[in-house]
Amino acid sequence: MITLLRTDADHPDFRSLVAQLDAALEVINGDAHAFFAPFNKVDTIKNALVAYDENQRPVGSGAIKPYDPHTMEVKRMYVPPDMRSQGVASIVLAGLEAWAAELGYQKCILETGRSFTEAIGLYRKNGYVKIPNYGQYAGNESSICFEKGLMRVDEGL
Repeated sequence: MITLLRTDADHPDFRSLVAQLDAALEVINGDAHAFFAPFNKVDTIKNALVAYDENQRPVGSGAIKPYDPHTMEVKRMYVPPDMRSQGVASIVLAGLEAWAAELGYQKCILETGRSFTEAIGLYRKNGYVKIPNYGQYAGNESSICFEKGLMRVDEGL
């Protein structure tokens, strides 16, 4: 069973998972890593999730940060390789979306690499649709951006 902890970017388990993510991305992105690194800083993230397995081992992370008054941007999604294909990322993503909706946001957006087929599949499976690259990713051919509208908390009642 996966449980989620709402925290911030200072939580040590979140920091540890982000360090693993950054190490993996540095290898995968190669020379392009320097372009993406400034957009992946976590110092200002106030809404982070850490997923734990039944043994209280951190097995996933993700965060949201305001993009505009109506939109949260999903950041720093990561599940260690040994925990992939078990639904952890979808649980984290759903937790982030619920949190964003509770905070009054109407949609989530995100960016991932075009070569990250597993991530693209995850986002599509969870209802995200491709949008034009936004902000710092506009014009970047290696990026692909997605969005998903959120159900307001009172809509579910």
